[in-house]
Amino acid sequence: MNILGIETSCDETSAAVLGGGKVLSNVVSSQRCHTDFGGVVPELASREHERLIVSIVEAAITEANIAKNDLDVIAATAGPGLIGAVMVGLCFAEGLAWALGKPFVPVNHVEAHIFSPFISDEAGHREPKGDFVSLTVSGGHTLLSVVRQDLSYEVIGRTIDDAAGEAFDKTGKMLGLGYPAGPVIDKLARDGDPAFHRFPRALTSGSQTSKSYKNNFDFSFSGLKTSVRTWLEGHDAEYAQEHLADLAASVQSAIVEVLVEKTIAAARLHQASAISVAGGVSANSGLRSAMQSACDKHGIELFIPALAYSTDNAAMIATMASLMIERGKYRVELNSYGVAPFARFDAARKGAR
Repeated sequence: MNILGIETSCDETSAAVLGGGKVLSNVVSSQRCHTDFGGVVPELASREHERLIVSIVEAAITEANIAKNDLDVIAATAGPGLIGAVMVGLCFAEGLAWALGKPFVPVNHVEAHIFSPFISDEAGHREPKGDFVSLTVSGGHTLLSVVRQDLSYEVIGRTIDDAAGEAFDKTGKMLGLGYPAGPVIDKLARDGDPAFHRFPRALTSGSQTSKSYKNNFDFSFSGLKTSVRTWLEGHDAEYAQEHLADLAASVQSAIVEVLVEKTIAAARLHQASAISVAGGVSANSGLRSAMQSACDKHGIELFIPALAYSTDNAAMIATMASLMIERGKYRVELNSYGVAPFARFDAARKGAR
């Protein structure tokens, strides 16, 4: 089965072809028009998707070395995401499916991230044999879930304010690192001292509070942003610039420590033998290293996507569609069009799809 996947949930325009369980192509165009604004501007993102969608899809099909009529299924992100951006890819995919007389499969973007660690460049894919704990961590989401073999899952923890990726970008903006700041912080942190300043680790065993947070798997990163701002206001700009790498390492350490501690605790509580980490922040080298060390210590297998599949991409959309079809979660049929896009993850779980 040849599946075309399309992803436009935020600021990446992507198309990919999955053939026989193998990724035949995965074309991604990351928008650069948001840099001066310090974040993604929804209207600009939608316009860029409109401008690029045709050429990106054609490039993916060409790279896969197949004809459009060789496609068996068209899949696209239906949400969550920026609603205007989602609509560009969703409407294009439904229109293409209708024109080619092919079935259409709507895919939940977050669910696709959850299963992205199992994408393989070879035929088929690898995954844990039993239930596993998934940490989905990006600019818009920070979720802990217990995932089962039938693709069902239970969210056991989520951010109560900012997502981890948002914390990276916003603290980076305070440090004058531009947007997106996450990769810059990661690079600077390699030469910095994570013990330079201890920023808060909210809702963890090490947080300065009398309340017990054992078995509480929610996250909070808004206090970290406030703490960074307070530190900067208490020190002159020259001193901060001299210790930029140390500050980056300290910020990264605060975020990573929380993510690792809660994920390991969730796996131990639910007796999961495997952990998966997915989403844009899974590309962070500090998180990858710390999570691997923690998993090795506790005898837990770690699944983490290749860097190409960490950030938003269409290969994960095509792969999720393939899994849904394979495991009977979606019946492939014609005239499966008219899917309503959704912006929020909770809306999808309540049946807004």
